[in-house]
Amino acid sequence: MHKPVAIIILNWNTPAHTISCVSSITEYCDEGDYDIIIADNGSSDNSLPILQQQFPNHIFIDNKTNLGFAEGNNTALRYSIEKGYTYSLLLNNDTEVDENFLSPLIAQLENNPETVAVQPSIYYLYQKDKLWNGGSFFNKIFGFTYSKNSEKRQGLKSPERVDWLTGCCMLMRNETLKKTGLLNSKFFLYYEDVDLSFRLKNLGDLYYFPGTKIYHEAGVSGQQKSKNSEGSLSPVIHYYLCRNKIWFVRRYGNPVFIPIIFIKDSFYYVSLYIYFIIRGRKKKAAYLYQGIKEGLFTPLSSIWP
Repeated sequence: MHKPVAIIILNWNTPAHTISCVSSITEYCDEGDYDIIIADNGSSDNSLPILQQQFPNHIFIDNKTNLGFAEGNNTALRYSIEKGYTYSLLLNNDTEVDENFLSPLIAQLENNPETVAVQPSIYYLYQKDKLWNGGSFFNKIFGFTYSKNSEKRQGLKSPERVDWLTGCCMLMRNETLKKTGLLNSKFFLYYEDVDLSFRLKNLGDLYYFPGTKIYHEAGVSGQQKSKNSEGSLSPVIHYYLCRNKIWFVRRYGNPVFIPIIFIKDSFYYVSLYIYFIIRGRKKKAAYLYQGIKEGLFTPLSSIWP
Protein backbone atom coordinates (compact mmCIF):
# COMPACT_ATOMS: atom_id res chain seq x y z
CA MET A 1 0.00 0.00 0.00
CA HIS A 2 1.29 3.46 -0.94
CA LYS A 3 2.31 5.57 2.03
CA PRO A 4 0.22 8.77 2.25
CA VAL A 5 2.88 11.37 3.14
CA ALA A 6 6.11 12.48 1.54
CA ILE A 7 8.18 14.22 4.23
CA ILE A 8 10.41 16.71 2.43
CA ILE A 9 13.61 17.85 4.13
CA LEU A 10 15.97 20.31 2.43
CA ASN A 11 19.66 20.12 3.31
CA TRP A 12 22.31 22.73 2.60
CA ASN A 13 25.68 22.20 4.28
CA THR A 14 24.09 21.06 7.55
CA PRO A 15 24.16 17.24 7.54
CA ALA A 16 24.33 16.98 11.35
CA HIS A 17 21.01 18.82 11.65
CA THR A 18 19.43 16.65 8.96
CA ILE A 19 20.63 13.48 10.67
CA SER A 20 19.13 14.58 14.01
CA CYS A 21 15.86 15.54 12.33
CA VAL A 22 15.45 12.32 10.37
CA SER A 23 16.51 10.15 13.29
CA SER A 24 13.87 11.70 15.56
CA ILE A 25 11.16 11.14 12.94
CA THR A 26 12.03 7.48 12.47
CA GLU A 27 12.11 7.00 16.24
CA TYR A 28 8.72 8.49 17.05
CA CYS A 29 6.53 8.46 13.94
CA ASP A 30 4.62 5.58 12.37
CA GLU A 31 6.73 4.40 9.44
CA GLY A 32 3.57 3.30 7.63
CA ASP A 33 2.57 6.97 7.28
CA TYR A 34 5.50 8.38 5.35
CA ASP A 35 8.50 8.23 3.09
CA ILE A 36 11.32 10.71 3.65
CA ILE A 37 12.70 12.70 0.71
CA ILE A 38 15.97 14.51 1.38
CA ALA A 39 16.77 17.18 -1.21
CA ASP A 40 20.35 18.44 -1.11
CA ASN A 41 20.80 22.02 -2.35
CA GLY A 42 24.29 21.72 -3.82
CA SER A 43 26.10 21.35 -0.50
CA SER A 44 29.87 21.88 -0.59
CA ASP A 45 30.62 19.93 2.60
CA ASN A 46 30.09 16.36 1.34
CA SER A 47 26.57 16.36 2.81
CA LEU A 48 24.98 14.13 0.18
CA PRO A 49 27.25 11.07 0.51
CA ILE A 50 27.24 11.46 4.29
CA LEU A 51 23.44 11.40 4.39
CA GLN A 52 23.14 8.61 1.81
CA GLN A 53 25.44 6.45 3.88
CA GLN A 54 23.52 7.27 7.07
CA PHE A 55 20.07 6.70 5.54
CA PRO A 56 20.39 4.29 2.58
CA ASN A 57 16.66 3.51 2.54
CA HIS A 58 15.40 7.07 2.15
CA ILE A 59 14.85 8.96 -1.10
CA PHE A 60 17.45 11.51 -2.22
CA ILE A 61 17.31 14.34 -4.73
CA ASP A 62 20.54 16.05 -5.76
CA ASN A 63 19.74 19.65 -6.75
CA LYS A 64 23.39 20.15 -7.80
CA THR A 65 23.33 23.84 -6.81
CA ASN A 66 21.76 26.13 -4.21
CA LEU A 67 18.27 26.70 -5.61
CA GLY A 68 17.06 28.49 -2.48
CA PHE A 69 14.43 27.29 -0.03
CA ALA A 70 11.59 27.68 -2.53
CA GLU A 71 12.88 25.85 -5.59
CA GLY A 72 14.99 23.47 -3.50
CA ASN A 73 11.80 22.17 -1.91
CA ASN A 74 9.91 22.31 -5.21
CA THR A 75 12.07 19.57 -6.72
CA ALA A 76 10.91 17.23 -3.96
CA LEU A 77 7.31 18.49 -4.12
CA ARG A 78 7.21 17.62 -7.81
CA TYR A 79 8.51 14.15 -7.01
CA SER A 80 5.84 13.75 -4.32
CA ILE A 81 3.06 14.75 -6.72
CA GLU A 82 4.37 12.67 -9.62
CA LYS A 83 4.70 9.55 -7.45
CA GLY A 84 1.12 9.87 -6.22
CA TYR A 85 1.52 10.75 -2.55
CA THR A 86 -1.65 12.14 -1.01
CA TYR A 87 0.13 14.73 1.14
CA SER A 88 3.45 16.57 1.23
CA LEU A 89 5.04 17.77 4.47
CA LEU A 90 7.62 20.53 4.30
CA LEU A 91 9.92 20.19 7.30
CA ASN A 92 13.01 22.24 8.16
CA ASN A 93 16.08 20.17 8.82
CA ASP A 94 16.82 22.09 12.05
CA THR A 95 13.76 20.53 13.71
CA GLU A 96 13.35 17.52 15.97
CA VAL A 97 10.39 15.64 17.41
CA ASP A 98 9.75 13.67 20.59
CA GLU A 99 6.29 12.34 19.72
CA ASN A 100 4.31 11.10 16.73
CA PHE A 101 3.40 14.57 15.48
CA LEU A 102 2.47 13.38 11.98
CA SER A 103 -0.53 11.10 12.54
CA PRO A 104 -2.67 13.84 14.21
CA LEU A 105 -1.97 16.19 11.29
CA ILE A 106 -2.99 13.53 8.78
CA ALA A 107 -6.18 12.89 10.78
CA GLN A 108 -6.96 16.62 10.76
CA LEU A 109 -6.90 16.66 6.97
CA GLU A 110 -8.71 13.36 6.55
CA ASN A 111 -11.53 14.38 8.90
CA ASN A 112 -11.91 17.90 7.49
CA PRO A 113 -12.11 17.89 3.69
CA GLU A 114 -12.40 21.70 3.60
CA THR A 115 -8.93 22.00 5.18
CA VAL A 116 -6.14 22.12 2.60
CA ALA A 117 -3.11 22.46 4.87
CA VAL A 118 -2.19 22.26 8.54
CA GLN A 119 0.75 22.80 10.88
CA PRO A 120 1.54 21.75 14.48
CA SER A 121 2.63 23.96 17.34
CA ILE A 122 6.35 24.68 17.09
CA TYR A 123 8.56 25.20 20.13
CA TYR A 124 12.18 26.27 20.41
CA LEU A 125 14.57 23.33 20.36
CA TYR A 126 16.66 24.63 23.25
CA GLN A 127 13.77 26.20 25.17
CA LYS A 128 11.19 23.48 24.93
CA ASP A 129 8.67 25.30 27.09
CA LYS A 130 8.65 28.36 24.79
CA LEU A 131 6.59 28.68 21.61
CA TRP A 132 8.34 29.65 18.38
CA ASN A 133 5.16 29.54 16.29
CA GLY A 134 1.70 29.23 17.79
CA GLY A 135 -0.31 30.17 14.71
CA SER A 136 0.39 32.85 12.10
CA PHE A 137 -1.62 35.86 10.97
CA PHE A 138 -1.55 38.93 8.71
CA ASN A 139 -2.21 42.47 9.91
CA LYS A 140 -4.02 44.11 6.99
CA ILE A 141 -3.66 47.67 8.28
CA PHE A 142 0.09 47.71 8.87
CA GLY A 143 0.99 44.97 6.41
CA PHE A 144 3.03 42.69 8.62
CA THR A 145 2.94 38.95 9.15
CA TYR A 146 3.36 37.60 12.66
CA SER A 147 2.96 34.56 14.89
CA LYS A 148 1.17 34.36 18.22
CA ASN A 149 3.69 32.93 20.66
CA SER A 150 2.48 34.07 24.07
CA GLU A 151 2.56 31.70 27.01
CA LYS A 152 -1.24 31.46 27.12
CA ARG A 153 -1.19 30.00 23.61
CA GLN A 154 0.47 26.90 25.02
CA GLY A 155 -2.81 25.89 26.60
CA LEU A 156 -4.76 25.75 23.34
CA LYS A 157 -6.31 22.40 22.51
CA SER A 158 -8.64 23.03 19.59
CA PRO A 159 -7.53 23.61 15.98
CA GLU A 160 -7.62 27.24 14.90
CA ARG A 161 -8.05 28.75 11.45
CA VAL A 162 -5.05 30.94 10.57
CA ASP A 163 -3.94 33.29 7.79
CA TRP A 164 -0.78 31.43 6.83
CA LEU A 165 1.41 28.46 7.70
CA THR A 166 5.14 28.37 8.20
CA GLY A 167 7.32 26.43 5.77
CA CYS A 168 9.15 25.14 8.82
CA CYS A 169 6.43 22.48 9.08
CA MET A 170 3.31 22.42 6.92
CA LEU A 171 1.31 19.41 5.69
CA MET A 172 -0.51 20.04 2.41
CA ARG A 173 -2.86 18.17 0.10
CA ASN A 174 -1.12 17.38 -3.18
CA GLU A 175 -4.40 17.72 -5.07
CA THR A 176 -4.57 21.33 -3.90
CA LEU A 177 -0.94 21.99 -4.84
CA LYS A 178 -1.71 20.84 -8.38
CA LYS A 179 -4.19 23.71 -8.60
CA THR A 180 -2.28 26.46 -6.78
CA GLY A 181 1.19 25.71 -8.03
CA LEU A 182 4.21 25.20 -5.79
CA LEU A 183 6.46 27.61 -3.90
CA ASN A 184 7.35 30.68 -5.97
CA SER A 185 11.00 30.20 -6.92
CA LYS A 186 11.41 33.96 -7.49
CA PHE A 187 11.29 34.44 -3.71
CA PHE A 188 14.30 32.14 -3.21
CA LEU A 189 14.18 32.54 0.57
CA TYR A 190 11.60 34.06 2.98
CA TYR A 191 7.90 34.81 2.43
CA GLU A 192 7.59 31.95 -0.07
CA ASP A 193 5.56 30.04 2.52
CA VAL A 194 3.29 33.04 3.18
CA ASP A 195 2.69 33.52 -0.54
CA LEU A 196 1.85 29.83 -1.00
CA SER A 197 -0.44 29.95 2.03
CA PHE A 198 -2.44 32.80 0.52
CA ARG A 199 -2.85 30.85 -2.72
CA LEU A 200 -3.89 27.74 -0.78
CA LYS A 201 -6.45 29.79 1.14
CA ASN A 202 -8.28 30.48 -2.10
CA LEU A 203 -9.21 26.80 -2.21
CA GLY A 204 -9.80 25.94 1.46
CA ASP A 205 -8.90 26.49 5.09
CA LEU A 206 -5.51 26.63 6.78
CA TYR A 207 -5.34 25.36 10.35
CA TYR A 208 -2.98 25.59 13.26
CA PHE A 209 -3.22 22.33 15.22
CA PRO A 210 -1.91 22.73 18.79
CA GLY A 211 -2.62 19.11 19.69
CA THR A 212 0.84 18.04 18.57
CA LYS A 213 4.26 19.72 18.43
CA ILE A 214 7.78 19.79 17.05
CA TYR A 215 10.92 21.69 18.09
CA HIS A 216 12.84 24.18 15.94
CA GLU A 217 16.36 25.52 16.37
CA ALA A 218 15.57 28.53 14.09
CA GLY A 219 17.96 30.66 12.06
CA VAL A 220 20.54 28.03 11.13
CA SER A 221 20.56 28.80 7.38
CA GLY A 222 20.97 32.55 7.90
CA GLN A 223 24.04 32.38 10.12
CA GLN A 224 27.47 33.21 8.74
CA LYS A 225 30.17 30.59 9.12
CA SER A 226 32.46 33.12 10.77
CA LYS A 227 31.57 36.34 12.52
CA ASN A 228 33.01 39.59 11.20
CA SER A 229 32.25 43.30 11.14
CA GLU A 230 28.94 42.53 9.43
CA GLY A 231 27.75 40.49 12.43
CA SER A 232 26.60 36.88 12.68
CA LEU A 233 23.64 37.26 10.30
CA SER A 234 24.47 36.98 6.61
CA PRO A 235 24.00 40.35 4.82
CA VAL A 236 22.00 38.71 2.01
CA ILE A 237 19.24 37.87 4.50
CA HIS A 238 18.29 41.56 4.64
CA TYR A 239 18.00 41.62 0.86
CA TYR A 240 15.54 38.74 0.69
CA LEU A 241 13.53 39.77 3.74
CA CYS A 242 13.11 43.33 2.48
CA ARG A 243 12.49 42.56 -1.19
CA ASN A 244 10.09 39.70 -0.59
CA LYS A 245 8.13 41.57 2.08
CA ILE A 246 7.54 44.42 -0.38
CA TRP A 247 6.55 41.97 -3.11
CA PHE A 248 4.09 40.28 -0.78
CA VAL A 249 2.46 43.54 0.31
CA ARG A 250 2.20 44.79 -3.26
CA ARG A 251 0.22 41.68 -4.22
CA TYR A 252 -1.80 40.90 -1.10
CA GLY A 253 -2.03 44.21 0.74
CA ASN A 254 -5.34 46.05 0.89
CA PRO A 255 -5.05 49.13 -1.38
CA VAL A 256 -6.84 51.21 1.25
CA PHE A 257 -4.01 50.59 3.71
CA ILE A 258 -1.04 50.67 1.30
CA PRO A 259 -0.16 54.32 2.19
CA ILE A 260 -0.02 53.43 5.90
CA ILE A 261 2.16 50.40 5.18
CA PHE A 262 4.45 52.46 2.94
CA ILE A 263 4.98 55.16 5.58
CA LYS A 264 5.63 52.63 8.36
CA ASP A 265 8.02 50.50 6.32
CA SER A 266 9.85 53.54 4.90
CA PHE A 267 10.64 54.75 8.41
CA TYR A 268 11.85 51.29 9.40
CA TYR A 269 14.05 50.70 6.34
CA VAL A 270 15.61 54.18 6.45
CA SER A 271 16.39 53.74 10.14
CA LEU A 272 17.90 50.31 9.49
CA TYR A 273 19.99 51.62 6.60
CA ILE A 274 21.36 54.46 8.74
CA TYR A 275 22.15 52.00 11.53
CA PHE A 276 24.15 49.81 9.13
CA ILE A 277 26.10 52.82 7.84
CA ILE A 278 26.91 54.03 11.37
CA ARG A 279 28.07 50.54 12.39
CA GLY A 280 30.21 50.21 9.27
CA ARG A 281 28.16 47.33 7.89
CA LYS A 282 28.41 48.39 4.28
CA LYS A 283 27.45 45.03 2.77
CA LYS A 284 24.23 44.91 4.78
CA ALA A 285 23.42 48.49 3.77
CA ALA A 286 24.04 47.66 0.10
CA TYR A 287 21.92 44.52 0.21
CA LEU A 288 19.12 46.36 1.99
CA TYR A 289 19.14 49.11 -0.64
CA GLN A 290 19.05 46.55 -3.44
CA GLY A 291 16.18 44.73 -1.75
CA ILE A 292 14.15 47.95 -1.46
CA LYS A 293 14.83 48.83 -5.10
CA GLU A 294 13.83 45.43 -6.48
CA GLY A 295 10.91 45.16 -4.10
CA LEU A 296 9.39 48.42 -5.32
CA PHE A 297 10.16 48.29 -9.03
CA THR A 298 10.08 44.63 -10.11
CA PRO A 299 6.89 44.18 -12.21
CA LEU A 300 4.43 41.88 -10.42
CA SER A 301 3.77 40.15 -13.73
CA SER A 302 7.36 38.89 -13.71
CA ILE A 303 7.01 37.52 -10.16
CA TRP A 304 3.64 35.87 -10.68
CA PRO A 305 3.42 35.20 -14.46
